[in-house]
Amino acid sequence: MIYNVAEIFASINGEGPRAGEPAVFVRLMGCNMRCSYCDTAWALTGAPQMKLSESEIVEKILSFGLQSVTLTGGEPLLAKDIDVLIRRICKEPGLRLEIETNGSIPVWPYFDLESSPVMTLDYKLPGSGCEKLMCAQNFERVRPCDSVKFVCSDSSDLARSLEIIRRYSLEDRCQVFLSPVWGMIDPKEMVAFLLENRLKGVRLALQLHKFIWDPNERGV
Repeated sequence: MIYNVAEIFASINGEGPRAGEPAVFVRLMGCNMRCSYCDTAWALTGAPQMKLSESEIVEKILSFGLQSVTLTGGEPLLAKDIDVLIRRICKEPGLRLEIETNGSIPVWPYFDLESSPVMTLDYKLPGSGCEKLMCAQNFERVRPCDSVKFVCSDSSDLARSLEIIRRYSLEDRCQVFLSPVWGMIDPKEMVAFLLENRLKGVRLALQLHKFIWDPNERGV
């Protein structure tokens, strides 16, 4: 199988349960959304940087000598024959796969794979302009190893995130993160929200890579 790849690089996880940990990132082309705050719009359309087979992708991953692998996009689960690539990465000894997905594509078909990947799902809030595309069953089926991330633009998004967290009992079922849209909402407001609503186990996630490098820099 051949995959349209935007970039493959090593960096640190900028957010989520493994924030700060070195990882290899495989960014695939294409997405079914156009979020208002998208910071990888260049990877949504146009010619791919590389066309690679699953074996070539794994070879590049292994060349970095790291354990953690993040498959991202765009929206990686939209790629044709993505199950082949996921299985190939998961069966490689010593690799641990996380998939960053936008919440619109069913994720549970991948739960039964041997060495199943960990899922980090976005729930797209109203500020994204894409909430209507959310797949509700994803949030009914998340596992303790998975994460749900709410990217918030303003106080209305915060209020909506609380509704969804409570509707699906996410505090008790998976890891939950609130993340600010860069430059749109003061993280102090988000901390106050967490304290006011006594959200247990819900964490504020700042995008570390945007503090370390230029927020628009690629390959980091």
